[in-house]
Amino acid sequence: MKSWRDRLPWTPALLAGAVALAYLPALRAGFVWDDANFALRTDLRPLSGLWRIWTDPAATEQYFPALHSLFWVEGRLWGAWAPGYHAVSVALHACSAWLLVCLLRRLGIPGARLAGFLFALHPVCVESVAWIAEQKNTLSTALYLAAALSFLRWRDPGLQEGKGPGWRGYASATALFGLAVLSKSAAATLPAALLVVAWWRNGRVGGRRDLAPLLPWFAIGAASGFFTAWVERRYIGAEGGNFDLGFAQRLLLAGRAFWFYLGHVVVPVNLAFIYPRSVPDPASALSWGFPLAFATLLGVLWALRRRSRGPLAAALLFAGTLFPTLGFLNIYGFTFSFVADHWQYLAMPAPLACLAAGWSSWRAGPGGRAAVFSAGLVLAVLGALTWSQCRIYRDEERLYRAILERNPSAWMAHANLGVLLAGRGEFDRAVAEYKEALRLNPGLAEARNNLGNALAQLGRYGEAAEAYGEALRLWPGYPAARRNLARARYHDGNEAGNRGLLDEAVRDYDAALDLEPGFAPALANRGFAFANQGRLAEALRDLGRAIEIDPAYADARDFLGFALERSGRLSEAAAQYREALRLNPADAAARDCLARLGAGPGGEGASR
Repeated sequence: MKSWRDRLPWTPALLAGAVALAYLPALRAGFVWDDANFALRTDLRPLSGLWRIWTDPAATEQYFPALHSLFWVEGRLWGAWAPGYHAVSVALHACSAWLLVCLLRRLGIPGARLAGFLFALHPVCVESVAWIAEQKNTLSTALYLAAALSFLRWRDPGLQEGKGPGWRGYASATALFGLAVLSKSAAATLPAALLVVAWWRNGRVGGRRDLAPLLPWFAIGAASGFFTAWVERRYIGAEGGNFDLGFAQRLLLAGRAFWFYLGHVVVPVNLAFIYPRSVPDPASALSWGFPLAFATLLGVLWALRRRSRGPLAAALLFAGTLFPTLGFLNIYGFTFSFVADHWQYLAMPAPLACLAAGWSSWRAGPGGRAAVFSAGLVLAVLGALTWSQCRIYRDEERLYRAILERNPSAWMAHANLGVLLAGRGEFDRAVAEYKEALRLNPGLAEARNNLGNALAQLGRYGEAAEAYGEALRLWPGYPAARRNLARARYHDGNEAGNRGLLDEAVRDYDAALDLEPGFAPALANRGFAFANQGRLAEALRDLGRAIEIDPAYADARDFLGFALERSGRLSEAAAQYREALRLNPADAAARDCLARLGAGPGGEGASR
């Protein structure tokens, strides 16, 4: 009979404590790149937003409705409080570590507890746990492992205290698997993984016993994979020049990525949020060393299968789970790099279980004490590395600086750092970051538009117009660049008294409104340009339409006040200035105009 000490859940409690301690800096972190697109979608907060999450593939960043349903719940609980989201990610990671222990014990694999702690504390997992946008990894992995465990319990009725297999057990396992792929489509590899497990246990795969129950899962996984690939191309942009790779290049990428990921499992150093992106050259003999080494590894493990099938099974599980990210399929993230720590999160349990099983054999031998000491030391080092890696997620600037420290060629970090600096009013520094991003990747239309915005804020309207023009050359249908070009030409022409530039600005606003007919800022700015040209009827028309579209648009109220003032309708102009000031109490221009008209913010004073 077990004592009360044996009944206590020591392993899950210790796992939870170790994860909480190692990830303490992440619990104090904020929102970083792309988090807002997942966690801070206030337009999806109402109950109707939950319906959109499931029925509209374009409603969310990626069509993972189970994931976004969790974000919907978290959004209603936490709002914009980042620690709440981080706590959920950390809890899901701890849960996955415990499920891994349960799964390995179910399979009779030695060293299950060590494998769970290795996964819990491994620094490669930090990107998936500390980055809120990657909650899709922590959620899908927990569901993936729960589905695998549930399936094996159903599949092995002899281990269920004499109970035979029932449809309820299979249905619950299938439901968990469905939720996993609806959290992240990479979970679709689970049925293939279960076939590898069946081969490892029995030396063969039985059609009726092993394959038949998984056929519906293969269908679910295939549908999820095809749909996700379509969404990546249609809505996210996983097509174009960055993805024009031949089969030989993709094969070389896959071989290189496999060894990259395996190397980081064994030696997790020099981790980076974005690794350097390099396309392999099929003409280089050295590039073929990676896929050839992989084929050799499989050959050697196949030859040793009669002694032990475990290492070959672990290699197949690792490579198979990584397959969706190895380069054969287009992923939008390939725009930045062909490898990423979060892409190997789901695959890591396989090699870690193999390492833990080898450690268990060492522990059972003459060097048992040394094995226990070495395991403790390894876990302590991994925990320290994880704690250190978590700190880069404190805020966006810290993250981008950390990226550039490891990878100075990361144009995305330069471009996003420019946006961050511009938001703080540091436009000179923002210009430098945008220019560096464009030096590394000249084809960035958005960065050129942002460069133009920063230059315009510095009053360098001629240079800003050049930047906007380049953005439009790269993307002729770019609405923001078109209206920004109009604004830059207007300011440049107004300062120089150049009527030709003012006319060009109006034509650019016309083109911008052809692209976005109901865009209030373009209407307001064209109206202001008309007012400066003395075309007051057209100005009042555009400005009235802009306010009708967006009644809270303070600048449009300012511009309408200016047009009314030029029309001699001073009391109406004062009313618009007062409304602009109400909408934006920091609007100094509206306050000055009211003072000039002799009308205070509250409406006192003469206005005619």
